[in-house]
Amino acid sequence: MYRSHTCGELNISNIGSEVTLSGWVQRIRNLGGMTFVDLRDRYGITQLVFNMDANADLCLRARELGREYVVSVRGKVCERSNKNPKMPTGEIEIEVERLDLLNTSELPPFTIEDETDGGDELRMKYRYLDLRRGALQKNLYLRHRMASEVRFYLNSMDFMEVETPFLIKSTPEGARDYVVPSRLNPGEFYALPQSPQMFKQLLMISGYDKYYQIVKCFRDEDLRADRQPEFTQVDCEMSFVEQEDLLKTFEGLTKHLFMKLKGHEFSGPFPCTPYRQAIDSYGTDKPDIRFGMKIREITPAVKGEGFAIFDNAEYIGGICVRQGASFTRKETDQLTSFVKKPQIGAKGLVYVKFKEDGSVSSSVDKFFGEEKLKSLMDQFNAGTGDMLLILAGERRKTLKALGELRLEVAGRLGLRKDGEFAPLWVVDFPLLEWDDETQRYYSMHHPFTSPKDEDIPLLDTDPGNVRANAYDLVINGVEIGGGSVRIHNSQLQQKMFEILGFTPRQAREQFGFFMDALRYGTPPHGGIAFGFDRWVALFGGSESIRDYIAFPKNNAGRDVMINTPSPISQEQLKELKIKVEK
Repeated sequence: MYRSHTCGELNISNIGSEVTLSGWVQRIRNLGGMTFVDLRDRYGITQLVFNMDANADLCLRARELGREYVVSVRGKVCERSNKNPKMPTGEIEIEVERLDLLNTSELPPFTIEDETDGGDELRMKYRYLDLRRGALQKNLYLRHRMASEVRFYLNSMDFMEVETPFLIKSTPEGARDYVVPSRLNPGEFYALPQSPQMFKQLLMISGYDKYYQIVKCFRDEDLRADRQPEFTQVDCEMSFVEQEDLLKTFEGLTKHLFMKLKGHEFSGPFPCTPYRQAIDSYGTDKPDIRFGMKIREITPAVKGEGFAIFDNAEYIGGICVRQGASFTRKETDQLTSFVKKPQIGAKGLVYVKFKEDGSVSSSVDKFFGEEKLKSLMDQFNAGTGDMLLILAGERRKTLKALGELRLEVAGRLGLRKDGEFAPLWVVDFPLLEWDDETQRYYSMHHPFTSPKDEDIPLLDTDPGNVRANAYDLVINGVEIGGGSVRIHNSQLQQKMFEILGFTPRQAREQFGFFMDALRYGTPPHGGIAFGFDRWVALFGGSESIRDYIAFPKNNAGRDVMINTPSPISQEQLKELKIKVEK
């Protein structure tokens, strides 16, 4: 056999045992009469020792090994004289009696170490080597454990795992679809699913009252650290439930995962924050509530004092930085530069400092007296040593900028602490968003989201103020999942399509099968989809999902390892009846 044990399991209790190990050569150290080889597999590293006096031929063979050679060894477990407490196997070593070379290796393009010398693109090109590194193996093992625990919890709650199709119908809502040409139906195309939304609702109509799936989804959109063109969802749906039932069930899943994977227990239910309150207090619908520093509006208090930037602004708001008066001029200038970045979009930053001696100073002393500035401090419950940071402008953009400023300041002050988790539900989202360019409403989530019962009359008179039975789970400023109670009434669903600008014919062409299904006894139902990649990355302490996916794409959507996307042959194009324009 190639191995009796792995390279990560032997310890002091195995001393004297005859063992067989196999793996990759991590490093070699030639110390004259002794040669040491670190042997690695995905379970760990074990030190091998070759003694020139005991077996010169074997020792010389060991010195010919190179990095990433694949070997199998047989020998005796011995106690190390120079122990390494940082390694699980650091108390023992293997006195090798037999060495078998299973395969050689070219010199790798980067070192296979946790702290590698390979850049991102190089490691992506040789991803099969990158995946040998302990750090990535740890990440993928976390992903495996998390998927196992998701299944365990949902299975224990009588959910049924059901697979849904990957070749589906393209729909006009949401992000761009990836499309697949049909050879048997020239000129027609499948789409890859952005989510199994309609299929899981059809399963509810079919009587499968608790469904889940850990499923691949696809969106053709611009990429960033927490986006990939293909990503994984934990997709769930339930029948005969209201919003509170859904929140309770999936909050239970969240708590189960934290307990099993992080040893972290939450006391009591997660807080719920309405969408509008989240925007007003944090500038975002995915707030990080590990710290305070809430946004406060001060528009009425500071207008009409002759300061044109305030007087001409639709909205003026700020945050209170505890003990921020100690910020230097250089630090406040850096914050000013931060808010002026194009992606933030503010025109400037006003500060007010409440000094330790009780005096107040600000960047707008010329327009506001000390009493006025102190009254502003009172609105924020600020004390000596605190500082206000104020922005002004168009309401929506200014709130967003204040949200970004809040996170930036918290990062500088170390308030976003690793290992601390603050979940909340954001609820009562708007059902619809108005787009000035196209002059029409779009779904905030998707067209199948149910409006609040009490807001249904507003669909005819004021659609923009209709609230949805929708909810997002946010943890540490990251949207982990989102869902809603669905429309289960065919007339209301038809009304929704009308508001979204579909003609009856367009609605029939796109969703006719679904509209038909709604007429056959559809139960009340709702669900949620968790971003599995983001969730694993959060548990792993990273903002990027790439290192938690075995074979990810780069920021251009390319797999540089297999060099795709790539052209296909003229024969294939001819079969598909497709002509490519140059």
